[in-house]
Amino acid sequence: MEKAAIVNYEEMGANAHVALNSMQYDGWILRFSEGHTCRANSVSVIYPSSIDPVEKIAFCEKMYARQDLPCVFKMTDGDEELNELLVKRGYTVVTPTDVMELGLGGVESAGRFGDDSMMLRSDGDTTLPGEAGTDIIFFNEPTEEWLAPYFAFEGFNEKKQNIYRRMLDRVCIDAVYAAVKVDGRIVSVASSASQSGRMLIHNVVTDPEQRRKGYACAVCTALLGKAKADGTETAWLQVVQDNTAAYRLYDSLGFKKIYTYWYMKQS
Repeated sequence: MEKAAIVNYEEMGANAHVALNSMQYDGWILRFSEGHTCRANSVSVIYPSSIDPVEKIAFCEKMYARQDLPCVFKMTDGDEELNELLVKRGYTVVTPTDVMELGLGGVESAGRFGDDSMMLRSDGDTTLPGEAGTDIIFFNEPTEEWLAPYFAFEGFNEKKQNIYRRMLDRVCIDAVYAAVKVDGRIVSVASSASQSGRMLIHNVVTDPEQRRKGYACAVCTALLGKAKADGTETAWLQVVQDNTAAYRLYDSLGFKKIYTYWYMKQS
């Protein structure tokens, strides 16, 4: 994938998962969020630069040390030269992740829910055959009804909850928060963030006691259906390469890998 296209996705990803603070330095963007997620606490190197990279790396290390954080660089395909320099400096690879994409033009039915197909209706609602008492609900903002199960399923402590609430407050692009509710209780959640005809699906998590029942597929499928009804042309997402269950789900929905990113972390 060409670097210009990768830049577009990296920008959209940063707009959906917004850091608490950031600074620009000769084409690099340094993001700081009190250590919550690598995406929001790493150096983005997607833009051209002119200063010697060794000097720039040393500057970044100093900035992250001031925040009591390890220095982490987010690398994408095409950054192999800088990656090799970081390896020689003692950095190690962390969390290789694939970015996957799905065109919504031909989407009619995606994935399965239990033993029955989940159909996407043109109005964006979702039918769950054979699942009495099961509903898909949408929120236009991260309400407490959505946040409480999300935090519980992720196992976030009070500090992480506080950080992520502040990060969500900084999201400016259109966002939708979805949940699967069974007999009045939310069992799976996900959210989307849309920009320029593309929708990112993220924050996909299911109650650990309710996994392997198709709920993650249900909530993702619901977001795809709503996005298509709203005129969105493309869906995309990020999945850690060794997350076999998630990769299997997204592959079944029709997503295809378009590029890879990974982190180089200071040892």
